[in-house]
Amino acid sequence: MNECVYESDLVVLTADKNMKFSMEGLLSRPQALAVRPLAAVFYIHPESDPGCLLHADAFLRPFVKRFAHAIVMFDREGCGKDKITRGELEQQVASALSRSGWADRAAVIVIDPELENWVFSESPEVDTAMGWKGNNPPLRKWLEEQNYLVAGEVKPARPKEAMEAALRHVRMPRSSSIYGNLARHVGFWRCTDGAFRKLKATLRAWFPSPD
Repeated sequence: MNECVYESDLVVLTADKNMKFSMEGLLSRPQALAVRPLAAVFYIHPESDPGCLLHADAFLRPFVKRFAHAIVMFDREGCGKDKITRGELEQQVASALSRSGWADRAAVIVIDPELENWVFSESPEVDTAMGWKGNNPPLRKWLEEQNYLVAGEVKPARPKEAMEAALRHVRMPRSSSIYGNLARHVGFWRCTDGAFRKLKATLRAWFPSPD
């Protein structure tokens, strides 16, 4: 049987522009991800998180024969089924994608609770991207003082609220470019989030580095 030839490596469906910018930034660093350089096309679902949960299979069905792989990414919080675990949500969408023709060529990444969970790490690049470079106190200390972050913890319990408060404090407009800058500069090894680790493992399995 001849191997199927696809026109591109990967199609990525995200719930919003912030996720799109994050994925573009991440995939611009194949060496850091330990994958080969790859070609990807990005789409944002018009119905955001609920759309990715309920209709990703229909949205991506026209691309089954065009792309080697597909990734669907959305937040658990705000998808309309917040009480269901991240793993159950991922399996629900993955099963629908498999039935629609993707078989085992698609992966679902549900971020728990939301994308901002990927923002916070101990990297100084976080302060820089969020307009806190040179500020006193530093961002993480300020988050502790404002009760957004428990001392000794890496991530706030409410990451979106913490990020919005920090940006307001330094009068920095919230922008998708912040997510792109973080994805392009923060060291990946610092992120312990389960969804992010799944994303890295998936990409490495699909697009292994030739080195």
